[in-house]
Amino acid sequence: MRTAPQLCLSVIILLGARTLPGQQLEPQAYSVSPVGVNAAVFAFSTMDGDLSFAPTVPLENVTTKLNLFNFGYFRSINFFGRSGSITAILPYTEGTTEGLVSGEFQRVRRSGLRDPAVRLAVNLHGAPAMALKDFASFQQKWIVGASLVVAAPLGQYDPARLINTGTNRWSFKPEIGVSRTIKRWTLEFAGGAWLFTPNNNFMGRKRTQKPIGAGQIHVIYTFKPRLWLSFDTNFYTGGRTSVDGVPGQDLQRNSRLGVTGSIPLAKRHSIKAAFSDGARTTIGADFHSISLAYQFIWGGGL
Repeated sequence: MRTAPQLCLSVIILLGARTLPGQQLEPQAYSVSPVGVNAAVFAFSTMDGDLSFAPTVPLENVTTKLNLFNFGYFRSINFFGRSGSITAILPYTEGTTEGLVSGEFQRVRRSGLRDPAVRLAVNLHGAPAMALKDFASFQQKWIVGASLVVAAPLGQYDPARLINTGTNRWSFKPEIGVSRTIKRWTLEFAGGAWLFTPNNNFMGRKRTQKPIGAGQIHVIYTFKPRLWLSFDTNFYTGGRTSVDGVPGQDLQRNSRLGVTGSIPLAKRHSIKAAFSDGARTTIGADFHSISLAYQFIWGGGL
């Protein structure tokens, strides 16, 4: 039985990766928890790799190293009789980008708060809201869920800088997820899109971005409760930007591969580790990513 620890850890890291829309690889995002479970989560991720640009952009040999720190709170809820959850995340980033700009080497370092985000998720089919006593006998088969992530433009932002930790725009991600469990195996699929409002002060100009469509597939094997391993892949496309109506040559068509594992430490404590790498990158970030998260849960009769 997959319980609150896996779900909370997955959601926190998923929201923490919002800085790079489409990149996240998150199994168990629609798992079920008893109503009233709370979780406090600290997650750390490190990413490093190359940035790819269109040939017309005067940037070469650009590399980036990012360290992401995410503090989150999760609560499972009864959403009109269906199981659901609310997650809030406060993210912080520090990192360095360097490369050749018109043939001249430059390095930029930034650190600060990223845009905080909230996620509401509801399981529409296969997972009614349950107290702990009912949850103990629950056997998952088909689950269909939906979620909405909202990220507010409250991160650190300076309109005079090209690179910031905040985005100075609202971001939204509606998504549908489906999972099917057969004995110890679970197959999951999730599909959605990142939607963005304009950044009306991008170095004194207006910057817009087209939606980024994203899908994920996960094959999960559960060894015993709260101990599982997942093989992950995703694909995402879109995201072309425009500045004052002039479109950029930055349409993304990328994919990633990864592996994720969850280990229980004690009744109320869990850790989760993940590794992923770029499988195909046209325009955007080709990152190696390693993440580790710790979680403490309480409430819900646990």
